[in-house]
Amino acid sequence: MISTTTITQLFPRLHPSHFIPRTVLGRRPPPIQTFPRQFTMPSPALLKLDMGHHSNPPSRRGSLANLAELQLTKNQNQEQSSYVKEALKRATAQLETLESSKRLAAYTAVDKHVLPEHRVIGIGSGSTVPYVVDRIVQQGDAVNKGRVFIPTGFQSKELIVKGGLSLGDVDQYPTIDVTIDGADEVDHELNCIKGGGACHLREKVLAEAAETFIVVADYRKNTGLLGKSWKQGVPIEVAPFAYAKLLQNLHRLALKLGRIGSPDAALRMAKMKAGPIVTDNGNFCIDAPFGEVYMKDPHDLLAKIKMLTGVVEVGLFCGMAKAAYFGNEDGSVTVRYENGKVETVGSSAVDE
Repeated sequence: MISTTTITQLFPRLHPSHFIPRTVLGRRPPPIQTFPRQFTMPSPALLKLDMGHHSNPPSRRGSLANLAELQLTKNQNQEQSSYVKEALKRATAQLETLESSKRLAAYTAVDKHVLPEHRVIGIGSGSTVPYVVDRIVQQGDAVNKGRVFIPTGFQSKELIVKGGLSLGDVDQYPTIDVTIDGADEVDHELNCIKGGGACHLREKVLAEAAETFIVVADYRKNTGLLGKSWKQGVPIEVAPFAYAKLLQNLHRLALKLGRIGSPDAALRMAKMKAGPIVTDNGNFCIDAPFGEVYMKDPHDLLAKIKMLTGVVEVGLFCGMAKAAYFGNEDGSVTVRYENGKVETVGSSAVDE
């Protein structure tokens, strides 16, 4: 039971007689003193402060420790918030650097290879291609009004239309002056893996139809050996009817030579719908990773895969590119030519 002394300690404005029975004093206790108007009730946090073992019920004891814990949690949240902000800042900076490298590669390639006299131009697919179209548009209406642009797929078609450029088709223009396209990976001999967007059949048609085929990409795609950075495998467009048999063939490819084929070859599945990816041509796409023993000779690997019944096209572009442009992190552009020559172009050479 709480004593009168304890209560008076907690509530000094109350007189002890307030707690003495009326029958003892023989008179009515004086009225309880009211708080002055300027008095304000303490905050709920202060009311919960632990002032001793009699001050609060058990549910409120240890509130000072709770406040300290809340403050610690707040500090931890602030530290986590600072970490998240810093991580987002770094990620944004990396993304800006990556996009800048793509833009520099595309701008440099267009300035060098898309000349005023070129009338039929192939536009490829990929994350670098929008910068290609952007640079072509910057060449002006006077030059572009006499040109026709051939797309490799839906993305490039939309870019051409939105850029106000004239849309054409390879049926009408089977010979193309220059085609500029992206790549998923390029080795030192300019052999490419393409097909991350499942457009490699049309991309290869436009690459073969072009007098000059140019590749543009960022620094991540510049590797000495195919398959070193692109781990998804070689894209293979296949007839839907034959995909199961083709997967079996890819798993067993070249076993007679004592090699392992592509045991991890798999049908590429869609992310936003149930079922497999369907290409612009109504086909399926298989991704087939191969080991280094295969990737050292992409020409031979291409020939082996093409011989399999049901294969429509393979995402290996061997001996096709005249040059490849890679935007670097430092703002420069590395250019590799088919003859083995390599040069670096400074960012100042690109007119912004």
